[in-house]
Amino acid sequence: MDKLRALRGLVAIAEHGSLSAAARAQGSSLSATVRLLAALEEELGVRLLNRTTRRLSLTEDGRQYLERARRILADLDEADRMVGDARAEPAGALGITAPVLFGQYHVAPAVTRFLARHPRVQVRMLLLDRVVNLVEEGLDVGVRIGHLQDSTLIALRVGRVRRVVLASRAFLERHGVPRDPRDLAGLPCLCSDNADSAAWSFRDPAQGRDFKVSVQGPLQCNLVSARLQSCAEGLGLCQVLSYQAAPLLAQGLLRTVLEDFEVEPWPVSITYPGTRWLPTRTRAFVDHMAEELRRVL
Repeated sequence: MDKLRALRGLVAIAEHGSLSAAARAQGSSLSATVRLLAALEEELGVRLLNRTTRRLSLTEDGRQYLERARRILADLDEADRMVGDARAEPAGALGITAPVLFGQYHVAPAVTRFLARHPRVQVRMLLLDRVVNLVEEGLDVGVRIGHLQDSTLIALRVGRVRRVVLASRAFLERHGVPRDPRDLAGLPCLCSDNADSAAWSFRDPAQGRDFKVSVQGPLQCNLVSARLQSCAEGLGLCQVLSYQAAPLLAQGLLRTVLEDFEVEPWPVSITYPGTRWLPTRTRAFVDHMAEELRRVL
């Protein structure tokens, strides 16, 4: 007996309400449909349908078996679709989001290379320094820095970034190199303009606990790049994520201090809604971005 054909036949009978209607829907004869149902019941050793001259009705065993049959057939159809999509060229619209500077430095170049490889895909990219709800804003993929709060998302970890304290060489020559975070209380520091910016976070390496140090200085600014530029010009110390300062560190315009007191690095993840099936373009993009970000991080 062809078990899959039998399962499809049972589903057709339940949906159409009669053996003859199910036979017509499947392009089969009534006698063949009757034989298929009888063979299935004989193999299972239970009656699936109560049959009278006027109507068919599922037995309790038949109802439970029908639910499983529908699930099996749906899984099979999904597997067929996934295999077909895997062989297809990625195409269509793709919405992505990432933090502003991280997006400029790492995501945008990777997107350019992805589009060169897959010209039938069109990307809408939003670079925002806020947590974006992918579903509400109609986006497919997000690059997140930090621990995720949304448990409905799938998160693929691709690396980590440090939270570092920086200064220019000229600044350190004038003020000396701080050896302990508490030394910052007497030094000019460049802060963001949010409520938490006046206290920088550190970790005690001996006790393994986090603590904060209150800081102040001549400049508060919401834009990281502006604070980094002022830091490079010797105005004060600055605490940022390591990728934000990478170009200035590479040029030798800034150096890190207090490395032994850095808090645990923040995870970098590629996120997407928790669905069992992803379009080809989304899966291809996630795989491409994971490879790119793991290389640079």
